[in-house]
Amino acid sequence: VQLQASGGGLVQAGGSPRLSCAASGSISTINAMGWYRQAPGKQRELVARIISTGSTNYADSVKGRFTISRDSAKNSVYLQMSSLKPEDTAVYYCNVVVFTVWDGNRDYWGQGTQVTVSS
Repeated sequence: VQLQASGGGLVQAGGSPRLSCAASGSISTINAMGWYRQAPGKQRELVARIISTGSTNYADSVKGRFTISRDSAKNSVYLQMSSLKPEDTAVYYCNVVVFTVWDGNRDYWGQGTQVTVSS
């Protein structure tokens, strides 16, 4: 399974960029798709996640500002970001949890896309 993320870059505070991530390869069942981020000197943290039922959860720091969505037909997940703050600056990683009978749930990660918010 390969993940290709796009979007991000340098944005001004208050901006509203959109991140996209498409999964390809041998995909049977996707149980969850999500976005994580890692700021310099910090651990990677969950930003937003959407599971197979459509249920979502968000980090408290982004609730009300970020929206995660998916297109199951395209095996894609999106993160609409708004009201960006400098503290949102991080490398954002796409994550997909794929279930197979022989392997159970397995995590796959995208290459990461940099989001830098200027004040």
